[in-house]
Amino acid sequence: MRVYAIGDVHGYLCELERAHALIAADRARTGDSTAPVVHIGDLCDRGPDTRGVIAFLLAGLERGENWIALKGNHDRMMAWFLEQSPRIDPYMIVGWDWFHEGVGGRETLASYGIEIAERERWFQLNARARRLIPKAHLQFVQGLPCWWETGEHIFVHAGIRPGVPMAEQTETDLVWIRHEFHDDPRDHGKLVIHGHTPVKEITHYGNRVNLDVGAGYGKPLVPVVIEGGDVWALTQDGRVAVTRG
Repeated sequence: MRVYAIGDVHGYLCELERAHALIAADRARTGDSTAPVVHIGDLCDRGPDTRGVIAFLLAGLERGENWIALKGNHDRMMAWFLEQSPRIDPYMIVGWDWFHEGVGGRETLASYGIEIAERERWFQLNARARRLIPKAHLQFVQGLPCWWETGEHIFVHAGIRPGVPMAEQTETDLVWIRHEFHDDPRDHGKLVIHGHTPVKEITHYGNRVNLDVGAGYGKPLVPVVIEGGDVWALTQDGRVAVTRG
């Protein structure tokens, strides 16, 4: 089974559009117009156009594109803030929240034309955001699934808790886990495709593949195509094999 995948977008619509153009070029070369495209999560925050990213994805889904969009930790922070009673993710460092410098909530709201007023309270900002952000966008971020799988692969934002069946995984692990997953060399039964932790280039570790190459820090998105256990990065010059480490 052929699957395309795109790592953490972080509000960079121009990079998401470029990634889809590279996928379209690979589709044209292979004659495959039906293979799914999985977006690994962290669709929002840091970049300038979260609104545009969500609108792009919604438009594709409404056209009937075979796209899957997964929830990342940043998407969960956005969704939780936009609940009627906003929540702070307990996994955050004490003193941090969605609006902390570097997290990206301010940039996300700004893409909807919402600036945070001096000394504005959470309930006031929440009410404004819920009024000004399109309902379809609210429903989209609040309804994102945490994982998707094929017969050979598990797609998830951060990773999985090793040795735990998928049905028993916690949402917090699926969107936040790092070292407990990264440091475990065992075969997880299926190849795990994830993002969340930036690396210099698409990296195949044998039991997992990391797709986060730092788009949240202004670096280019690198989409991939996966066939069984083989992975290729998609570039302007075509496929480049990702060798197993």
